[in-house]
Amino acid sequence: MFSNLMEKFRKSDVYKSIFRHDYKDTQRNRALQILDNVWLHLHPVRLPRHGVNLRYTWGMGGITFFLFIVLTVTGVILMFYYRPAGEYAYDDMKYLMNDVPFGPLMRNMHRWAAHGMVITVMLHMFRVFLTGSYKPPRQFNWVIGVVLLLLTFLLSFTGYLLPWDQLALWAVTVGTNMAAATPLLGHEGPFSEMIGVRMDNDVRFLLLGGTQVGPAALIRFYVLHCIFLPIAIAIFMAVHFWRVRKDGGISGPNQS
Repeated sequence: MFSNLMEKFRKSDVYKSIFRHDYKDTQRNRALQILDNVWLHLHPVRLPRHGVNLRYTWGMGGITFFLFIVLTVTGVILMFYYRPAGEYAYDDMKYLMNDVPFGPLMRNMHRWAAHGMVITVMLHMFRVFLTGSYKPPRQFNWVIGVVLLLLTFLLSFTGYLLPWDQLALWAVTVGTNMAAATPLLGHEGPFSEMIGVRMDNDVRFLLLGGTQVGPAALIRFYVLHCIFLPIAIAIFMAVHFWRVRKDGGISGPNQS
């Protein structure tokens, strides 16, 4: 019975959208293992005409990736002047803006690139939806794109607290209070009493490291913003680009 289910799964569109061909030891498959390798063949051997038409692609995917590179470079530079501790964070931001050479430039490049990345990733997904690029056999890559969208939102949200000013404090307070209403995981959400979720063990407590925004929340958001989320986005971006490459490049206007 299990083997029959696996066989049906292998023949489904979901399986075929993830694995483009099998890996039996045949001459054709040995060639495909090389030709479909993202490292050995990063660029496709041919490029469809619509792939260079900005009226069709809008260039939003490439712009989003470029902004991510800008955020990475400027973020690393900002880390040299910032300490994620309650007693230092705000003073470090004032020092960066008033005394560090080109400090305002670096910070504003990082800030506006972050805003731009949120906008371009949404426009990219809007374009993909309008052109039907989420349809088989590309539905797996659409899911990867949705994950990247959520990670981008989380990256923007976690960076909001780092200046450690009143605007950041209250914005994150409102945002994390919304998490307290999450079903099952938040102490104010539906069904939380069924599994014993309380204020001191729900998802909001996990995010903040306490029951309110404080120094523990700052260090957690710093680690998420500077280490965990960028690594996760880089991994999913690599998978995303790999799937675009293996699915034949940018989907054409007439593809279903």
